[in-house]
Amino acid sequence: MSDIKIRSAEGTWVVRAGGAVLGESRNALELSEDGYPDVIYFPREDIATAFLDESDRTSHCPHKGDASYYSIVTKSRTIDDAAWSYENPLDGMERIKGYLAFHGNDDVTVERV
Repeated sequence: MSDIKIRSAEGTWVVRAGGAVLGESRNALELSEDGYPDVIYFPREDIATAFLDESDRTSHCPHKGDASYYSIVTKSRTIDDAAWSYENPLDGMERIKGYLAFHGNDDVTVERV
């Protein structure tokens, strides 16, 4: 069994893409899972979901459940499958229900401000 810890992320977190701020939150969660970098999960209500377009991609984690993916649509381009959420997480992972996480890369920045 993977060791997963979910805790409140300290401070204010922001996610940006395509020059736009998609969200800012003081209520983000930090998920730590053995063998993976920590991931910040943003409450859905703190994200400008108008920038998100649900994609057909899904994935399954044996510890968290089934993930739905979203592409980020900016003025200049679409960043495919850049965000995900667990709408019905498995037992023990309920805290991340209704939260969105983002792949940080050259196009998407997740940082504490």
